[in-house]
Amino acid sequence: MIFRNLPAHLRLAFAATLVAGLLIAHVPQSLAQNVPTLSDRLPRNKGLPDMPQPQPTTATGPAETSIQGRDTEQKQPKRILWIFPNYRAVSADTQLPPLSLREKFWLATEDSFDYSSFITTAMLAGVSQAKNSYPEFGHHAAAYGRYYWHAQADLAVGNYLTEAIFPVITHEDPRYYTLGHGRFFKRTRYAVSRLLITRTDSGSQTINISEIVGNGAGAAISDAYYPSREHTWTKTGQKWVTQIGLDGAFNILKEFWPDINRVVFRGKY
Repeated sequence: MIFRNLPAHLRLAFAATLVAGLLIAHVPQSLAQNVPTLSDRLPRNKGLPDMPQPQPTTATGPAETSIQGRDTEQKQPKRILWIFPNYRAVSADTQLPPLSLREKFWLATEDSFDYSSFITTAMLAGVSQAKNSYPEFGHHAAAYGRYYWHAQADLAVGNYLTEAIFPVITHEDPRYYTLGHGRFFKRTRYAVSRLLITRTDSGSQTINISEIVGNGAGAAISDAYYPSREHTWTKTGQKWVTQIGLDGAFNILKEFWPDINRVVFRGKY
């Protein structure tokens, strides 16, 4: 009943994304790897900010292969502060083999259902309730439960769209390859630019469709389970921009976390 009451553009976005996910989950991996990518149609390394380029390697597994002379102090941990997941961050000057279809979906699953994701969801739900973001949810414990499951749904939908479904379709690498060297503003600019530019499975650069379109689709789908007064272009656009902004902030945190850990926490984390 809730889908019947949605505007036509929201029903279309939800249906298209759902069908795409079902098709991708059943498409043979060999076929998915042979579909032409957007990067094949774009000029490579022309007019785009610099990003680390892959070097020849004999690695065949998912383990990291370090380039000789790499600063080991720039190594990215799997978690930040022992809690927050950092699975998508790749250490500076490190080359990784491309992710398979299964690995991309597993990456999204780790980010969505790791124990730390429930801690993050709890924090976001608490902030939203304190701000009374959705008066329809009410107050007290029952309201917190509503805020909680909505926040968890937003997290999971966004992760699967931007880290699995769209990266499989576009052959993009959903991981964040840190720069790890240079001045503060250069690294900050690089981290923010990854919202618009990303690496393909083949190692070239392309427009970050997974980030831009994936988060837009996630914002549209979320209207299916939020109060009806939130079903406007303005509200949906705000969710879209907010999520992209949060991703940019996390890119900056990932970029500088090894430095913060070394300088502030003396390498404790």
